[in-house]
Amino acid sequence: MNLLAHRILRTDVSGMPLEWIDYQEAARLYYLEQVVYSVGRRLYRIWGGFNARSGLRSHLDLHSIVATEGTRQAHFKGRPGYIPPLNNQTLFRRDDHFCLYCGDRFPDSLLSRDHVTPVAQGGADHWNNLVTACKRCNNHKGARTPEEAGMELLAVPFTPTHAEYVYLQGRRILADQMEFLRAHFPRSSPLRERWSRYT
Repeated sequence: MNLLAHRILRTDVSGMPLEWIDYQEAARLYYLEQVVYSVGRRLYRIWGGFNARSGLRSHLDLHSIVATEGTRQAHFKGRPGYIPPLNNQTLFRRDDHFCLYCGDRFPDSLLSRDHVTPVAQGGADHWNNLVTACKRCNNHKGARTPEEAGMELLAVPFTPTHAEYVYLQGRRILADQMEFLRAHFPRSSPLRERWSRYT
């Protein structure tokens, strides 16, 4: 495994999750003096040059979560009307890679995006109208609603908040990062319940 594979969670000064960044971007933010504080475990120690007088080598410790200056972006993303961008990767992660019709779990290559109310019937390309479906179930359903196709929808689709969306984008999320993100999930979040099952 790549020793630099873990990503760092960037937040604003209030702790609102913003995005995942790599260690180089985190080092850049430190250099620009935009990091207000850091929390979580130390992920990396980056070594610099030697001081000519003291002979000591400089270093920078990068932690799993860094808070940076500026709240404008986070304020926008935290508003009730905010809708995160939609793509298959985060949709499949939202539904935990389960087909919401047959209930089996599949790799991404065997999954597809299904419109609960088909586009042909006026269905929108929106989080609340989209579910993960295996290709077989999606083909069987076709341009019909689940009721018309005699299929049962196993879970209600939902639009993730920005904090949930940041979680869905993450890979190799560390326990301290997950705890931090989970604190920003709504109490009724299906992702909160799922995470509790896996811990």
